[in-house]
Amino acid sequence: MTSHVPTAPLNAPAALGRHATETAPVFESLSVLDLFKIGIGPSSSHTVGPMRAALDFVVQADASGRFDGIVRLRVDLFGSLGATGSGHGTDTAIMLGLSGLAPDTVETPQIAETLERIRATTELRLGGRRPVAFDEAKVFVFRPLTVRPEHPNALRITAYDADDETIAIAGYYSIGGGFVMRHDEGDVLSPVPAPATQAHPMPFPFSHGDELVARCRETGMSVAELMLENETAWRPREQTVAQLERIWEVMQECVAHGIATDGILPGGLDVKRRSKDWQEKLLARDAAPKTGRPDLLEGMEWVNLYALAVNEENAAGARVVTAPTNGAAGIIPAVMHYADRFANCVDDEVPWHVRFLLVAGAIGIIIKSNASISGAEVGCQGEVGSACAMAAAGFAAVLGATPEQIENAAEIGIEHNLGLTCDPIKGLVQIPCIERNAMASVKAINAARMAQQGDGTHYVSLDTAVETMRRTGADMSDKYKETSLGGLAVAFIEC
Repeated sequence: MTSHVPTAPLNAPAALGRHATETAPVFESLSVLDLFKIGIGPSSSHTVGPMRAALDFVVQADASGRFDGIVRLRVDLFGSLGATGSGHGTDTAIMLGLSGLAPDTVETPQIAETLERIRATTELRLGGRRPVAFDEAKVFVFRPLTVRPEHPNALRITAYDADDETIAIAGYYSIGGGFVMRHDEGDVLSPVPAPATQAHPMPFPFSHGDELVARCRETGMSVAELMLENETAWRPREQTVAQLERIWEVMQECVAHGIATDGILPGGLDVKRRSKDWQEKLLARDAAPKTGRPDLLEGMEWVNLYALAVNEENAAGARVVTAPTNGAAGIIPAVMHYADRFANCVDDEVPWHVRFLLVAGAIGIIIKSNASISGAEVGCQGEVGSACAMAAAGFAAVLGATPEQIENAAEIGIEHNLGLTCDPIKGLVQIPCIERNAMASVKAINAARMAQQGDGTHYVSLDTAVETMRRTGADMSDKYKETSLGGLAVAFIEC
């Protein structure tokens, strides 16, 4: 039977995910489109978030009334941003954001052009218009040993005038999945950008798995139907469907581009891109005459391919969808491609892939509201583990699972990633991150199929698994939480 071990109260603050002060303001409610955002690699917390923070700083500096007096900048990177920021492209992302570029709209050629211009001229055009001196070695100050209590991913940007007086200063926390909180005066934390204004309250609010299942029972709705109704709090139903269609399009484009590209990934590890070669081998194998017994797991090799393709793109700094983070960006697209190729997914009032994303988003909202999706905060269980649970739930839904079975699938996805460390070698989201996405994709498919064989009753609830993940992350040594100070990151150096 489903366990109902008490978790945190439903009205508990969720400030930096539920990780900061009791008084800090929160994202009061989350939309599915908060979980799925178009951005650039290699990291949602270390690249997309800092880029959004830098873009916001331009706005803050402009509001000072002294924007044209700015002549130089300083950027302090604390904790995990200081430890692995170089490998994750935190510094370059901030340079792009300060230049007025946004992660969801920047074009790949713009990235290289902007960085080359800054480095060639040692000058950055703040907000795209105000030239300021910019020597990377002097601007960026990496402070990995200074860990702020609110969150390990912290940064501060300061602008100075010609007399070295401060014109503008702002602190930020990049809390995972591209979510950013600005640290204002008086220890006030505010979301960046400000959450979209709700047209009306959500008709069927929930923050826990048990609540979600209960709502579905009360209304007779599926999880996807209930989520789609809740999304009308922010926008018309048709807009939600259209935007989720766009998310799926970008996921497909990412896989296609990843499969078509070979070469060596940047960063110095000399990791070879494998997707293109793998696809050629799989196509040749599938076209060859079949002899002997059929290999019933051949489809899993395609899952591996799809996940690797996305995460190779992410590692290269290309366009991906945070799902819910960049480090775990390959899992949901891989499972969706598997569903598209090998499962009987039927469209109803909305396309199957929209239903998949709605259900996956529901699980992501539960996890973010009650634990964390930040590898710097709870380890990779919060990134790959969360994505695995989301993908398992989405896949179960398009297979025709009940709300109870969907909750079970998500729980299996979380439970069997508990304790997963975040230990990227040299701070790069390449080893073990790329293969880890492939492994979790297969796990998600299996979790959905296991849940579908039952009737939804199970001993450990999703809420219990999520709370366990939160507590495990709190107990985990910082060296295993995106600092590259433990695990494989250290073992590699020792070898």
